[in-house]
Parts: sequence; structure tokens; C-alpha cells
Amino acid sequence: MSILLVVIYVVFAIAALLTLWRIVKGPSILDRAVASDVLLTLVMCVLGAEMAINHHTRTLPVLLIIAAVGVFGSISIARFVARKDNVDQ
Repeated sequence: MSILLVVIYVVFAIAALLTLWRIVKGPSILDRAVASDVLLTLVMCVLGAEMAINHHTRTLPVLLIIAAVGVFGSISIARFVARKDNVDQ
């Protein structure tokens, strides 16, 4: 394995750990939502990099499902926060 792959894996791992830290610490629900979107994006990047390195497209359906989950999750959280803001007024 080349040194470049090791560096890429380390960078993705550090980014994922920092993102998990933000999900745990918060402080608000919106911070956690953004961090979860970033984590899903990191997973998609890792899967895309793996596809490019190994010259295949077998994980493309997984990428599409992860993207859909991320979009629907963000919309759900936005609606929840917007509804909560209207109740507080």
C-alpha cells in the first residue's frame, strides 16, 4: 500500500473522530445535525475513494442510499426545529 493511501485514510479517520466529537458535544441540535451530515459525507467520500482505487462501481447503490438518508434526515430536523420555534413564540 502506498504512503498516499495511508495519509488519505488517516485524514478521513481524524475527520470522522472530530465529527463524532461534535455530534456528542453539541451544544445544539443544529450542530449535531450538521455534524451528522458531515459524517455521512465522509462515509460517502471514503466509499467513493475506495471505488476509484479498486476500479469498480459495486458500492454505487450504497452511496445513493446514504445520500438520500442524509437529505431526508436534514429536512426532518429542519422541520422539527422550525416547528419548535413556532411553538416557542
